[in-house]
Amino acid sequence: MHPPPDPEIARQAVLTIRFLATDAVERANSGHPGMPMGMADAAFVLWSRFLRYDPTSPEWPDRDRFVLSAGHGCMLLYGLLHLAGYDLSLDEIKRFRQWGSRTPGHPEFGHTAGVEATTGPLGQGVGNAAGMALAARMLAARFNGDETFKPVGHRVFALASDGDLMEGVSGEASSLAGHLRLGNLVVLYDDNRITIEGETRLAFSEDVPRRYEGYGWHVATADGHDHEAVARALTAAIAETERPSLIACRTHIAYGAPTKQDSADSHGAPLGAEEVAETKRRAGWPVEPAFLIPDVVRTFFKARAQEGAALRTAWDRKLDEWRARRTDLAEAWDAVLSRRVPPDIVERLVAEAPVGAGATRGHGSAVLQRAAALVPALVGGSADLSPSTKAVIQGAPSVAPGEYAGRNLHFGVREHAMGAMLNGILYHGTFRPYGSTFLVFSDYMRPSIRLAAIAGLPAIYVFTHDSIFVGEDGPTHEPIEHAFALRLIPNLWVFRPADGQETALAWGMALRRTDGPTAILLTRQTLPVIERTATGHLAEMSAGAYLVAGSDSPEAVVAATGSELHLALAARAALAAAGRRINVVSVPCLELFWTQRAVYRQRLFPGGVPVATVEAGSTWPWRVLAGTDGLTIGIDRYGASAPAEVNAEQFGFTAAAVTQKIRDWLG
Repeated sequence: MHPPPDPEIARQAVLTIRFLATDAVERANSGHPGMPMGMADAAFVLWSRFLRYDPTSPEWPDRDRFVLSAGHGCMLLYGLLHLAGYDLSLDEIKRFRQWGSRTPGHPEFGHTAGVEATTGPLGQGVGNAAGMALAARMLAARFNGDETFKPVGHRVFALASDGDLMEGVSGEASSLAGHLRLGNLVVLYDDNRITIEGETRLAFSEDVPRRYEGYGWHVATADGHDHEAVARALTAAIAETERPSLIACRTHIAYGAPTKQDSADSHGAPLGAEEVAETKRRAGWPVEPAFLIPDVVRTFFKARAQEGAALRTAWDRKLDEWRARRTDLAEAWDAVLSRRVPPDIVERLVAEAPVGAGATRGHGSAVLQRAAALVPALVGGSADLSPSTKAVIQGAPSVAPGEYAGRNLHFGVREHAMGAMLNGILYHGTFRPYGSTFLVFSDYMRPSIRLAAIAGLPAIYVFTHDSIFVGEDGPTHEPIEHAFALRLIPNLWVFRPADGQETALAWGMALRRTDGPTAILLTRQTLPVIERTATGHLAEMSAGAYLVAGSDSPEAVVAATGSELHLALAARAALAAAGRRINVVSVPCLELFWTQRAVYRQRLFPGGVPVATVEAGSTWPWRVLAGTDGLTIGIDRYGASAPAEVNAEQFGFTAAAVTQKIRDWLG
């Protein structure tokens, strides 16, 4: 903790932060000035006296993390980053919300130096921060055993709004953070009691501090405009190492604005030129020039940055000494910090792929064990479904309250929080996490999956029970539209493997990927062995679709995925007996297939040759591949509660039924 700055410097710094936000929003004629104005005091206290950062090394592993969960107030963050010395120029502040600027309308990870998470959808940042705090605790459990130097000492701070704490994902993540005793997590709650529609009392009357006490958090309250009150609350939160902390900062949205303070009018629209001018006059601030930064404020933040650089330099030196002294840990440190994956991970996993008949969830479990041995950074778990998803690293301990050295995570029945926390672990920059649940429950995770795709995070999702063959659980648990609902998310790879070899391929491709997430859809039911009589070479399998059986002159091509591939092969065999020439193409990952060169796509689906598709799910998107004259065999209604074999008969997913549909189509 740093001592408080001179009161006049603090006053000018806060006003600088406040008016950088109002000026940027005014120039853009778009944005949210109210929250930056209201939280400028508390944020300044955090950044000036508590936060450990070095703007010259924004990826320093032991920096404190600051997550702006209330992403609509991003001008608060951009102003702080600029003043703190990060690579974000004043010209970029002036280009707020403009095409190609580094100051977009909500913070974007990887786009702007110092932005730790892509936020905006409310509640997500709280979940991300919980994931970061968990990753930090797991890292410390592995590497902080040395008596003279502990490389992991950072904390995670988040700023959340009323809206963040209304969204269910924040409650799920906060509940788990309290259970896991993540005492390195501090959330500043901007309790301004205003949302877009008006005062929060329209729909929100709960006692948030008491709720968080029920979660097992340390809770404090403070006047968010009283620097010493905020500093005392932060000091107490940092001293509390066994519980995460919530600091409820009572603030005024658009603080200081003569007519828009405490008004919803300041939540999502500019204040207006006259209101900005009068706000500045009342604060004793020059109306012009806009974007004013006094020299004294520049000097203050420059000194703070130099202190951070010195702190990071000292840490680097101690780390080098630790590495020389603890060679037993240095290699493991590098493996985790770099998320090291063998360059031939796909080849190695496929070479040792499970053989024989089996459910692909079982094949996935076998592949996971080999992957865990090859990738030390691999950790993960499920939303209370590991006995069903089989996504457990065998022989490894579980992460539990106060015990963070394990590799198996238990998220409880909290899919939404699981998705957000997986993203947080990845934002933290250390482990490679996976999460698992039933495919039908991917709906609960969709916002987090979409954000992972936007941010380019290589999360891995293991979704089992992938079709009507779930059986007796009925339509609520039988995914119909879910595979394509996921395929519609840009930058998400969706694998639906047909056997052990394709399951190993999916895991290998997911682990090798660094620029986005991957979903692996697996079966509950046993599938037969797939015999590949045509190609099936690894390079072709890795292309997302490949020829399994057939010739160079087919009269039709049947494309199938997952548990329906063996049905397509059975139909081909039956039709071949009648002299029909049918090629069967497996499509384990449609997204990858569409990225291939046209010559490869045309080799699999020659022009003028009719196409049929087979998948136990929605048919509409397959019509792009099948064309207007093609055949799409699938399900465009909800499932039913019955044994899997009965569902297969009733929905037409037997070898005989698929064969007959293709025969009738061919004529």
